[in-house]
Amino acid sequence: MVKKIYIGSANPVKISCTKKGFEEVFKDISDYEFIGVSVPSGVSDQPMTNDETFFGAESRAKNLQMKFPDGDFFVGIEGGIQKKGEAMEAFAWVVIISEQRLGKAQTATFQLPYKIVELINQGVELGHADDMVFNRNNSKQGNGAVGILTNNVIDRIEYYRHAVILALIPFIQKGHYQLNNG
Repeated sequence: MVKKIYIGSANPVKISCTKKGFEEVFKDISDYEFIGVSVPSGVSDQPMTNDETFFGAESRAKNLQMKFPDGDFFVGIEGGIQKKGEAMEAFAWVVIISEQRLGKAQTATFQLPYKIVELINQGVELGHADDMVFNRNNSKQGNGAVGILTNNVIDRIEYYRHAVILALIPFIQKGHYQLNNG
C-alpha cells in the first residue's frame, strides 16, 4: 500500500528535502508518495522568533493532518529568524506528525549579514532581502540564504534535510518514544 507524505508547502525545496530525508531513513520508499500542498502556517510571512517559527511548522503539519486524513505523515517546515544580541540568526523548524507519533527538529543557525538585517528590520522578508542584496530572483525556492552565504557548500535542500532526518527519530526509534496523544 502506498504511504502518503504530505508536505505543507508547494515549494520544491521543501518537497525535495523531505523526500531525501525519508529516502535516507526508510531506504526503500518506492511505495511512498510525496505531495506538496500550500497550507496556512498561522504565523507571519517572516517569523521573527524561535517560538513563532516552531508554531508555524507545527501548524502546517496539523493543518495537513486535518485536511488530508488519508495521509500517513504530515510535514511542516518553517524558516525563521531571531535577534541574538545585535546580530540576527536564521534557522528552520521541521515538525512531522503521523497518527501515532510526533517528531520535531531544528536546523543549525547561522548569522545573517548586516545589509540583510537592515532590510529585515525595514519589514522585508528574508528571501526578498537575499534577492535584493545578492541580485537574485526567488532564491527562497532555490539555494536560499544558506546557499548564497556558503557559496552553495550547503544549499537549502541539504540544510533542511538533516532536520527532516532528526524529526524522524521518534519514527525510527519507536520503542524509546511515547505515542503522540494529539
